[in-house]
Amino acid sequence: MSPNPTLQAIGTAARRATDWFIPATLLHARSSRGLARVFVATHLAAAVLGLAVVVYLRGIVAVNDFGLYCVALATAVFFALPFVLKRTGSMSLVTLAAFQSMTIMSLVGTFEYGGFGSPFLPWLLVSLMSGLFYQSRRTGLIVGLFLADVAVFFGFLVWRDHSAVAANSDLTVLGWVSIAVAMTYTAYMALYYARVIASRAELETEAERYRALSLDLEQARTAAEGLNRTRSLFFSKMSHELRTPLNAIIGYSEILLEDFEDQPVQNDQQMTDLRRINSTGRHLLSLVADVLDVNMVENGDSMIELSTIMLGRLCDDVVATAAPLVAERGNRLVVDCPLRDDTITTDVKKLRQMMINLMSNAAKFTSNGTITLELWVERAAPDDRLHAAIFDTGIGIAADVLPKLFENYVQADRTIQARFGGTGIGLALTRKFAVLLGGGISVESEPGRGSCFTIDIPATAKAAEAEPEPVVPELAKAGIR
Repeated sequence: MSPNPTLQAIGTAARRATDWFIPATLLHARSSRGLARVFVATHLAAAVLGLAVVVYLRGIVAVNDFGLYCVALATAVFFALPFVLKRTGSMSLVTLAAFQSMTIMSLVGTFEYGGFGSPFLPWLLVSLMSGLFYQSRRTGLIVGLFLADVAVFFGFLVWRDHSAVAANSDLTVLGWVSIAVAMTYTAYMALYYARVIASRAELETEAERYRALSLDLEQARTAAEGLNRTRSLFFSKMSHELRTPLNAIIGYSEILLEDFEDQPVQNDQQMTDLRRINSTGRHLLSLVADVLDVNMVENGDSMIELSTIMLGRLCDDVVATAAPLVAERGNRLVVDCPLRDDTITTDVKKLRQMMINLMSNAAKFTSNGTITLELWVERAAPDDRLHAAIFDTGIGIAADVLPKLFENYVQADRTIQARFGGTGIGLALTRKFAVLLGGGISVESEPGRGSCFTIDIPATAKAAEAEPEPVVPELAKAGIR
């Protein structure tokens, strides 16, 4: 079942609004980008909630007491912190300020409104959890500050007699709201943390699989080298034997088309037949070119031509070519490229072909759904990485098919060619180009729920790093249809 377009549009608008507060230094890495999005969204929501609490308290207390001023100040801090993050780019600074503001506000609210039965008390636990969540590498500092704040609070209890500012009955509604919001807030952080842990577990599992299969791959490499030499001789002959007659067919059909167009009386049927001959010849030539390109990459004959391009320009080029293919089957295209001014140095022609192949593949297997393109550069040691992810809501791929999908001339099953067409070459070539550029391609898919193909290559490629790809079965979690 396809997602609701209205909900998708709202989600996209909310994500763009949240990203406005996040500096480019945090948008480069997926982990820091996700953490910053959680921070901005929760603190803007907390500011709105805090304003409602201030208005409510002002209605039930007789005077503007210290507790009311403290809650109002904390609300202002929550609202200002996303702007501070945009200005400074320091997650450490703003999360520490948020932790202290929430802790002090919770303690003052507990002291002023209800004591140990206060509706502000649950937020004391939330403040500690959020501090440890955002400052996971500085747990000693967070725990120390928290204990110091609590000690000061108990000092106030000893030094000053507590007098109720508001009746407990007036705080009942605020108590239920406080508990519900605190549970929602902690659940939101827990869900994000669970996703992070799940991603790390998947990476560790894949690393174990790669190490276990390394010996088998090495043996397969040795066996394949003999076959590769024989096949190289075959393809070197096929390049001439196939291209020459096809070019002749295309050339003569174009000459005949020009002659027919110059005639005063034209035969529509003959013109249609000639156009079909020309179109079919060009299609056949493109298929032959794909086969020969695969062979060139495998034999190390494909050269890398480096150039520099901005992500925005690359994204626009790919979308301009892929948009008609996406729309042909009633699909909706969503593009997420937050860092359009970032530049990369790679073989732009090969990268563009890889992305178009993935977009075409997604469009072919998706009807009346959504296709999403995400493009960003992750700045991290030891090198910067370009990531291009293509999501679709199409038919998906069975788990038992995934290990072999990046082999040449392979499709998911025997019915794919009859139902959707294709030769099983295009995305095999995409993977070979990714390896040639020093990276790789992976896939995650579930039947009936769609697929996600991700290209991962260096943002600054080096021609010297290009090596011939071994002709071995692909056993990693990657796929081609």
